Amino acid sequence: MSTQNIAVHLPDGSIREVPAGTTPFDIANSISPRLAAASVVARLSPVTSSTAASASAPGDSEAAMYTAEDASTTRLVDLSTPLNADTKLELVKENDPEALKVVRHSAAHVLATAVLELFPETKLGHGPATDAGFFYDFYRDKPFTPDDLAAIEKKMAEVVARDEKFVREYEPREQALAEFEKDGDFMKTHFVTKFTEPGSQVSFYRNGKFVDFCRGPHVPSTGRVKAVKVTTLAGAYWLGDEKNPQLQRVYGTAFFSQKEMDAHFARLEEAAKRDHRVLGKQLDLFSIQELAGPGLVFWHPKGGIVRKVMEDWMREECLRRGYQMVFTPHVMRRELWKVSGHEGYYSGNMYTPMELDDAEYRLKPMNCPGHILIYKNSPKSYRDLPQRYAELGNVYRYERSGTMHGLLRVRGFTQDDAHIFCMPSQIESEVEACIDFAKAVLETFGFNEFRVELSTWDPNDRKSYTGSDENWNLAIGSLDRVLKAKGIPFKTIPGEAAFYGPKIDIKLVDVLGRLWQLSTVQFDFTLPARFELEYVGEDGERHQPVMVHRALFGSVERFFGVLIEHYAGAFPLWLSPVQIGLVPISERHAGYAAKVEAELKAAGFRVETDIRNEKMNSKIRDLANQKVPYILVFGDKEEGAGTVSVRTRGKGDQGSIPLADFIAKAKALKESKSTDL
Repeated sequence: MSTQNIAVHLPDGSIREVPAGTTPFDIANSISPRLAAASVVARLSPVTSSTAASASAPGDSEAAMYTAEDASTTRLVDLSTPLNADTKLELVKENDPEALKVVRHSAAHVLATAVLELFPETKLGHGPATDAGFFYDFYRDKPFTPDDLAAIEKKMAEVVARDEKFVREYEPREQALAEFEKDGDFMKTHFVTKFTEPGSQVSFYRNGKFVDFCRGPHVPSTGRVKAVKVTTLAGAYWLGDEKNPQLQRVYGTAFFSQKEMDAHFARLEEAAKRDHRVLGKQLDLFSIQELAGPGLVFWHPKGGIVRKVMEDWMREECLRRGYQMVFTPHVMRRELWKVSGHEGYYSGNMYTPMELDDAEYRLKPMNCPGHILIYKNSPKSYRDLPQRYAELGNVYRYERSGTMHGLLRVRGFTQDDAHIFCMPSQIESEVEACIDFAKAVLETFGFNEFRVELSTWDPNDRKSYTGSDENWNLAIGSLDRVLKAKGIPFKTIPGEAAFYGPKIDIKLVDVLGRLWQLSTVQFDFTLPARFELEYVGEDGERHQPVMVHRALFGSVERFFGVLIEHYAGAFPLWLSPVQIGLVPISERHAGYAAKVEAELKAAGFRVETDIRNEKMNSKIRDLANQKVPYILVFGDKEEGAGTVSVRTRGKGDQGSIPLADFIAKAKALKESKSTDL
């Protein structure tokens, strides 16, 4: 049988006619051996029927499986993948963000290879890439020791030096299951059973003697994992269930060069200095008390001041943008949560019911059903819409003990929630306004960069979602159009929608380049139907409104934790719990200190005067350690002239200035909400 040619469309617009079975590596090498050496994987995209030049050529089972997997979607594949149909091809090099994920997944295989060579009795779980590196889960009766981890890292270096090719192989599903069951590989048996179909071919990757169930893709060989390090060891229950065996999770990270690795650990060192849990204690901002319970936050006076400033700004901005402030109970009847669907779709994240005199009640994990009841309490006309209800409401969610982390993951928190009830014709303008509001929040609090994701449903997983295909397509289309109309780049994430509708997630980028999920805007057609919400239209008929859920801080606690780390506790002047510290040189300057303090407070500043019988430098040092933006020092000279000697955080002694001039300058800075001093 003669070999057919296929058309490979390259990013520069050129088309190459090559024999079916040609690999991306072959094409890269034909362009430039240097390009082939620099390529990590290939990105394939479907070619529309109007531009397709030929049909797929018949091939073996491996080629057929690749064709079936790759034909209808954009995906990354190995450079050794046979191409058997017309396709768009992009060679992915090390500077592509997705290439780093590939090298980290390959590093996880290198880790598993090393562990089995050192400890052959170990059973393998899974080893995905993560944002920070990778991990692999292992089951072994004997715990790994620090010496074991050092030996594993040394062995990994040997595996990398061997430069073993990553080769994709296939095996009938039933044969793979039989082999895993025979060897007692209960985790691999589970993965093959869950992720493959009966009668299918199962994908494996081999490097040297090591073989692992995996769909890839991988770098061409272990030698491309140039910089790799084992970082930590942790415990993890199999399938996240405490009743299952405990696994040992070995974490690591990998980069394309040692320089990138060194920069990564420098960032981690800086992140440790900014840890909000450490700074929260050092600056006396908040605490989590063991006696009260994990995940429950106590805001101390200084943290409470920052919270008040945050919440006051948010409430004022809500009112300015046409929202009405509401308040709803913390606990409501269980029946309400059954109607809303949370009882069925979200109960695993809710606290267990409590039985009171007349019924069972549950702590609220969301504010939305309460806002719906407010809307439903009185008739609405199209003239009343949109109705925008906003609440800084406390909610409670059951987070498992191993998942909580300072202010970033807690059990009780304050959500800056709002729900907009509107006509379908108003939905896109309301979503657009929410995105503008979210952008204003981020920029006001000092975040100038963000990423956007559109989370959609998985239509094949009907049990996780409510609503018709028509409603889901309408909702997703609306959010998609808004983002495109505003020219906002976004990434679509299938299967991550809420059970009641799709959502836009806005992730801020902090000073260290870390992503934080905070703001979200969600389309909801389900809850209005469940609660039979209505409005009377211009035609005199009853219609069902749609809803927008939006939270911009996300939660006050989480946003505050991110603020602490972003600013390393050195908040901008307008947010600082103590904005100005006063240091009288001696006790005889107490009268002038009282006068300065009174004038500053009259101008709206938060002031702390250190009148202790301590040396001046000691007082200055203590206020500086509290990261106070301005420290004003004064003695006989300043009192006589009506001036203050100004020390600015991060800049040191700025010399003397008339008190009135300082107040004018600081007041302008505070009102501008500038991050500079």
